[in-house]
Amino acid sequence: MSKPVLAIVGRPNVGKSTIFNRLIGQRLSIVEDTPGVTRDRIYGTSEWIGTDFHVIDTGGIDLRDEPLLARVREQAEIAMDEADVILFMVNGQEGVTAADQTVAERLYRSGKPVLLVVNKMDNPQMREDIYDYYALGFGEPYPVSGAHGSGLGDLLDAVVEAFGSLTTEEDEDPEAIRFSFIGRPNVGKSSLVNAILGEERAIVSDIPGTTRDATDTPFEHDQQSYVIMDTAGMRKRGKVYEKTEKYSVLRAQKAIERSDVCVIVLNGEEGIIEQDKKIAGYAHQGGRAVVIAVNKWDAVEKDERTMQSFSKNVRAHFPFLAYAPIVFLSALTTKRMHTLLPAIRLAADNHAMRVQTNVLNDVISDAVAVNPPPTDKGRRLKVLYATQVSVKPPTFVLFVNDPELLHFTYQRFLENKIREAFDFTGTPINIYPRMRKKER
Repeated sequence: MSKPVLAIVGRPNVGKSTIFNRLIGQRLSIVEDTPGVTRDRIYGTSEWIGTDFHVIDTGGIDLRDEPLLARVREQAEIAMDEADVILFMVNGQEGVTAADQTVAERLYRSGKPVLLVVNKMDNPQMREDIYDYYALGFGEPYPVSGAHGSGLGDLLDAVVEAFGSLTTEEDEDPEAIRFSFIGRPNVGKSSLVNAILGEERAIVSDIPGTTRDATDTPFEHDQQSYVIMDTAGMRKRGKVYEKTEKYSVLRAQKAIERSDVCVIVLNGEEGIIEQDKKIAGYAHQGGRAVVIAVNKWDAVEKDERTMQSFSKNVRAHFPFLAYAPIVFLSALTTKRMHTLLPAIRLAADNHAMRVQTNVLNDVISDAVAVNPPPTDKGRRLKVLYATQVSVKPPTFVLFVNDPELLHFTYQRFLENKIREAFDFTGTPINIYPRMRKKER
């Protein structure tokens, strides 16, 4: 399930970044008593009473027309579009200003739940003047002090309550494979969506409960149900989203949270850059099945070794995705598009695979017999037995005499042996050592 999104907006120098840093628990935003320091959206994650959510810090909404200020205003508006709940922050030491009134008018039009936050209420006596802020039209204001952290508990209770009031979706088709295209801007994610729905002559389903938001498209192919999510790279309200590469991160994270399979899209013309590796890392860390799609392959000058050379380059840059299949295709010409859905289905099937405990233990026993664990200070690891405890991703527990004796190199050896015995192409697997109760 996708985490809800909280955006902090307001005019410059009201303390948005200070509150943001408190919510995420680290100094990610630059805090300086100078208007306009935060120019772009900054993303983080937070948690309150069991609810995880994303937080967006924004530049102050300024009404002047200088190019930089116009850019700041645009980023704040994008954050408001992406948010599920908005914190409208004002400066409690300055009272209600005309600029606050103008920001409030923009928030009325957003149609999103808005909580009014009066910051810099460091002195409890200042809260006696809180009633002036009812004039902004957002109900009860929440007095807080970003500098001291007071009042944040009540505010976060209200945030979680607002998240809970959001419309929930109907139950989704449990048999459908949910997949998304993730990657930096301009690699062809939306084009791949269109190519799949056209090239595969997919039947678009109108079964209730399969669509989670306006960008989800359920369809069927070879008697298998899919839901494709074109989350990143969408256009809204006439603006082109993801104008710079770092802004693709939150949208990629939201797609990853909702997907069974993440298709990491690379630009075959441009090659691999650092942002590709960062986004791929989110999918791997999220435990999702992964397929690597090299798009725009039609535009690459090729010989008989080009594909092999590019594959080696991908493996070198993504060593943590050694399990992910690589497909080369072109959304523009639809060449090799027929290879994509089978790779997605294979990855999804393996992501949900369970293996029999007795067969798993035979594999582990053979591996230990061929390559016994090394000793550590005169002590040797003993693998007593293994069991699979969950799927998506497949997760195994090794019961051993001492978990600290399982070196990561030997754990990787056992993982490779499990992969050799069972087809886990396309999915990460987790291995956790545990001490048996008797050994304790």
